Amino acid sequence: MRAATESHAPSILVVDDDQSLASTLKEFLTREGYSVEVALSGAEALAIQAANPDIALALVDLVMPVMGGLALTDELRRRDPELTVVIMTGYATIETAVDAIKRGAEDYVTKPFDFEAVRKKLGRLMEVVELRERVAQLEKHLERHPCFENIISLSAPMERVLERARMAAGTDASVLLLGETGTGKEMLARAIHAASKRARMPFVAVNSGALPHELVESELFGFRKGAFTGAYADAPGIFSAATGGTVFLDELGEMPKEVQVKLLRVLQEKELRPVGGTHAVPVDVRIVAATNRSLSELRSTLLREDLYFRIATIVVEVPPLRNRPEDILVLSQHFAARLSRRYGREISLTRPAIELLLAYAFPGNVRELENCLERTYAFTSGPLIHTVDLPPEIADLPQQDSPSANGNGSAKILPIAELEKRTILHAISELHGDKLQAARLLGIGKTTLYRKLKDYAAQGYLS
Repeated sequence: MRAATESHAPSILVVDDDQSLASTLKEFLTREGYSVEVALSGAEALAIQAANPDIALALVDLVMPVMGGLALTDELRRRDPELTVVIMTGYATIETAVDAIKRGAEDYVTKPFDFEAVRKKLGRLMEVVELRERVAQLEKHLERHPCFENIISLSAPMERVLERARMAAGTDASVLLLGETGTGKEMLARAIHAASKRARMPFVAVNSGALPHELVESELFGFRKGAFTGAYADAPGIFSAATGGTVFLDELGEMPKEVQVKLLRVLQEKELRPVGGTHAVPVDVRIVAATNRSLSELRSTLLREDLYFRIATIVVEVPPLRNRPEDILVLSQHFAARLSRRYGREISLTRPAIELLLAYAFPGNVRELENCLERTYAFTSGPLIHTVDLPPEIADLPQQDSPSANGNGSAKILPIAELEKRTILHAISELHGDKLQAARLLGIGKTTLYRKLKDYAAQGYLS
């Protein structure tokens, strides 16, 4: 992955042997707020790319002497697999477009230019570029910040979750995490522990639903020698092993009622009695629990009422991935980058593939997205993940028609442009008009934000 630079904005490289056209295009893109470099040949383009690591998108003429556009695309992307390439051609055919995309181009534009169409197309593509750079910036912090920075997210719902979790980490109160399977509740629990005063002490996780019913009590609270058949020596149990630290109780709703009585004693009296023991043992642990059941179900049927009130001191609800599509974008890029590092082969997602990921409901949430991309990576040999490479349940989804080709797209799939517009306007509204804070929260550049707001005003969405 290209290293994100905080001092320089991503640049666009225009490559065309027609100097007049290249100059006109540079003037137009400069007015749009981009930093633009111009090359009049393939050789000059490669020299500029080598000297400028901030080149993020290249507009390449198809027909040029010595080195044509497709050959130049091959070489540009060989040097930088994440470079976004758009072919410019006056000879557009379906065959040309397919060949260009097979060679690694993201899209193509036709001459003479419809500058409004070019502006919108490049704006959408540069959003993906900025997203990748935002991911790179987040990843630079992973080793240095072992707490909440490990949780990759740009969405407003998850920002609220993380803010509540940070506040919980500063206390010693019990925390109850709610959320569907695969939303990352254990990762959030580990972050709360790592940010707390107990960080240097053990974090012990246990799945309450996975323990055999008859062993839950002895596993949690320990036992004394001779307490039952096979108890040949004293065993401390999970709570004693976690002394000074945090016990993470996953699937809390599956815990037997008789064990809940003992757990309540731990919370109230800060002591426990091992199975077969005659004396209480003091215990100092913080409890973080999690469940995929609803809060009302926990309170009404699954937990003792007194335990519920003790353990639900702080409640944090993690939203499903389908309710935070911005995170599908950033997590997809994050997982692709991680797979590239792990296996030593660069790979990235095409925009149509991202469209399909956004259209899919992900019932397994973040865990399913990660598994989906790893499975896709294993069966993809090239540098790009296309729609046909995705698992059948995603690849076979109906795709949104292009607005330029057909104004009646499927209502089932929300176009990225519409998703971006709703997200940006909602963020600005939630932040009471603070555009710079909205740009930071959304992970986009302020230039991009102001350009989009200008678009929305022209479309009548802003007064």
